[in-house]
Amino acid sequence: MKKNNSYLLDLIKSQKDNFSLDQSFYTSKSIFEMDLKTFFFNQWVFVGHISRIKNKGDYFLFQIGDESIILIREDENKINAFYNVCRHRGSHICLEEEGRVRKFICPYHAWNYDLSGKLLKARMMENNFKPENWSLKKCNSMVFEGLIFINLSENASDFQNFINPIKDFIKLHGLGKAKIAARKTYPTKGNWKLALDNFHECYHCQPSHPEYCHVHSKDYIQAYGAGNNTGPESKKFNKKLEIWNKKVKKMGYLTGEYSEKKFSNFFRSAERTPFSNGKLSETKSGKPASILMGDFNEFDGGYTTIGPSPFNSIIMTNDFATLFTFIPKSPTETEVELMWLVNKRAVEGIDYNIGEITWMWDETTKADKKIIENNQKGVLSSKYEPGPLSKMEIGLDKLKKWYLKHLELEITK
Repeated sequence: MKKNNSYLLDLIKSQKDNFSLDQSFYTSKSIFEMDLKTFFFNQWVFVGHISRIKNKGDYFLFQIGDESIILIREDENKINAFYNVCRHRGSHICLEEEGRVRKFICPYHAWNYDLSGKLLKARMMENNFKPENWSLKKCNSMVFEGLIFINLSENASDFQNFINPIKDFIKLHGLGKAKIAARKTYPTKGNWKLALDNFHECYHCQPSHPEYCHVHSKDYIQAYGAGNNTGPESKKFNKKLEIWNKKVKKMGYLTGEYSEKKFSNFFRSAERTPFSNGKLSETKSGKPASILMGDFNEFDGGYTTIGPSPFNSIIMTNDFATLFTFIPKSPTETEVELMWLVNKRAVEGIDYNIGEITWMWDETTKADKKIIENNQKGVLSSKYEPGPLSKMEIGLDKLKKWYLKHLELEITK
């Protein structure tokens, strides 16, 4: 075992249950690089929605670490993912964040590729040069219900095994027949684990998020604020959930929840829960913000929360969806991207208002950005030491244990 790995293994084993992590996990460049390799590159992560690339040749780029991935629509039924690397001498091919092309033309020496990645033209090469051997390199990708997932591993896990436990929760909301209503990015000066720690607990919600607390009840925040089994049990909320489940089953809609029962490569969760006080949507008024999506033909007074991976979250009311992607950028920088989806038939200004749809999570994410950045500043101090977690931070501790075990397996394999 390498000396650095031996040190990291000792550090992993020294972490205490129900405490935050040592400083190095939030600041070290070498740990950050191992995090990318161990976690982001080995997960199925959704990076966009098909409505962003509606027409043939439409593309956008996704950047993670040193990897730039091109997501492009080849035709009506085919979306491809390629590494943004010319097979000649390695130049990036697509230089703009998004656009439309008839074919790929490398800006360096003008090698041409079609939308399937096949090399079409390479000037003045030797007679024995075989273009068929020099197609663009593909990135693992799958489209499920309109969501574009990628996996950068050389040995990607089976997508169906990954999606099966949560697929019915996603299908219910008809994201494949949705469109992007808004998309915003929140550059955050904090380590990706601080960003995810914040998202996996609602201990901070009442002092920090008045908008979130306006929409969600205190009992829900205590028990389910960061997902199922992330806080202490609330008998009051459990009773409300039981009554709501019976009502929704009679309406013919999905109920229930999913969480990982044993350690695996995945960190998934899903649940359907009710609003309180007659609310129908995640808006300031509690009233619907758009037309119904998916299988719904009437509002059921609830919503669906899904965690496909540590780097994604999907929160869906009956009329719109809010999608999160957490993108590690450096040991102390994370990009948080939010997309809001509505029924593709919905017309802006008639069926929905963007400000109404984005209100709660835009305000909450802007507040979280400040919280995470202040957390990072404190963690950088020479006086920082891991502190004890509260009983409302169960979700954070679960994520921490999953993270440490995976890191240990990566080091010792």
